[in-house]
Amino acid sequence: MKINTDAKLIEELLTRGVENIYPTREFLDSKLKSGEQLALYTGYDPTGPTLHIGHGITLLKLSDFQKLGHKIIMLIGDFTGMIGDPTDKASTRQKLTREQVLENAKEYKKQASAILDFKGDNPVEIKYNSEWLAKLNFADVLELTSHFTVPRLLERDMFQERLKSGGTIHLHEFLYPVMQAYDCVVMDVDGEVGGNDQTFNMLAGRTLMKDLKNKEKFVIAGKLLTDDSGKKMGKTEGNMIAFSDTPEDMFGKVMRWNDEMIVSGFEICTRLPMEEVKEIEEKLKAGENPRDAKLKLAFEVTKTFLSEEAANQGQAHFEKVIQSKDRPDEIPEIRPTSYNIVDVLVESKLCKSKSEARQMIEQGGVKVNDESIELFDFETKAGDVVQKGKRFFVKIV
Repeated sequence: MKINTDAKLIEELLTRGVENIYPTREFLDSKLKSGEQLALYTGYDPTGPTLHIGHGITLLKLSDFQKLGHKIIMLIGDFTGMIGDPTDKASTRQKLTREQVLENAKEYKKQASAILDFKGDNPVEIKYNSEWLAKLNFADVLELTSHFTVPRLLERDMFQERLKSGGTIHLHEFLYPVMQAYDCVVMDVDGEVGGNDQTFNMLAGRTLMKDLKNKEKFVIAGKLLTDDSGKKMGKTEGNMIAFSDTPEDMFGKVMRWNDEMIVSGFEICTRLPMEEVKEIEEKLKAGENPRDAKLKLAFEVTKTFLSEEAANQGQAHFEKVIQSKDRPDEIPEIRPTSYNIVDVLVESKLCKSKSEARQMIEQGGVKVNDESIELFDFETKAGDVVQKGKRFFVKIV
């Protein structure tokens, strides 16, 4: 397989959606420009029946490597999935049976094929870590644990939080990083890709790889998609976008993202050229209404994880059913003396006073172009449709 060493493509691979690279960015840059085919992987524990957008972000990065000609392994954690990764968990996960994890993983390859190529000259390989972890005996486990120290494993943030709150840490959780570290040793990979919340686990693999194979394993810790409260999007937080979502649901969920997520969403959840992403960012900084950018983002995300046909379907549904929902055929127009949302509400007589307008905004009862307004100093512009409650509309001209 011919390896693409194009400097521009490598630069984007090393920067787009990347939080940290270990041991260094220069180390990996040199590897990628050497022409050597690298083998790398991401592990996916099947704790649920569908891949979600968090998985999708790492799949996109693996796809970037695959398009350059490198060897990709999609590792299904059918053994580690029974234990459950304690990352970001305030309490112990409920253990799953092998039957449950295999049932959960049934659609993973089909869903991932929207992003990764499982055919062709350089197909992605799927492996299951029960093939080696289930065969370890107690002596083997003791040997692996001898390469780690208790203080090192206790450094994990979630363990520290549990100890402070009087919670418990079960031994099988404590050993989870050791099991994940053994994965990369058995597969003898060159690198691993994961979210930055997986950094501890991935670096445990670097430790074991150095000790057992005297080999430097690179690690790419990617940026996470977080909501406006700083929590990552996912199953645990209840704001998951799943590969099993309908086009209508996926499109609509992205449209409900906070405006502050638009630029990062383009960067890590799509492959829209970064030049275009930067143009969108500059327009938003200049005060352009974020609604059009969010519509484009919803289209690109749905296209990326489902298909372009699905994106068109989701957009058509949004425009027909959601965007025009409950709007009258004819909307009164206003040419305000001030474009401030409070002034518009009063001048249009949607509200009797500025105090009532502010109260409606505080209660979430005011929308501009179907997006809730939270700030009193929000500036509208010509073409905007202002809505109060469910039934009262005015269009700015």
